[in-house]
Amino acid sequence: MHFLSRTQVITALGAVGLAILVLDLVRRRRLSEEYSLLWLISATTIAVLGFSTPVLSWVTRALGILSEASTVFAAGLAFATAMLLYISIRLSRLGGEKDALTRELALLRFELESLRRLPGNAGRAGGDPGPGPAALRGPEGS
Repeated sequence: MHFLSRTQVITALGAVGLAILVLDLVRRRRLSEEYSLLWLISATTIAVLGFSTPVLSWVTRALGILSEASTVFAAGLAFATAMLLYISIRLSRLGGEKDALTRELALLRFELESLRRLPGNAGRAGGDPGPGPAALRGPEGS
């Protein structure tokens, strides 16, 4: 029978606490499901390594690591590195989308100003945007 060390218990309980926190953040819509899956996989892996001494010992020997605590630390470091890479990819994609939307907005503003300068729209050239949303809806009660 294998007994759990204090470090394993603290690590495993920390992972369980992290999983509960992630689920609560998803429930309150502060963390998207897309990211929560990665966090839950990591927390589950750390909890399994923390609670299961034979699995932890086997993984440690298979990886050629000297200490079980180092194995848990390495798993956490690998997860942190993977998350940083994933977030960097997402930020790069969002930056490209922001640039495209900025260009599109500039073109739309240019077209709007060009339309306002046309002879038929001389009354609106002073910046009057025309009828508001209420005037476009039609008579009351529609």
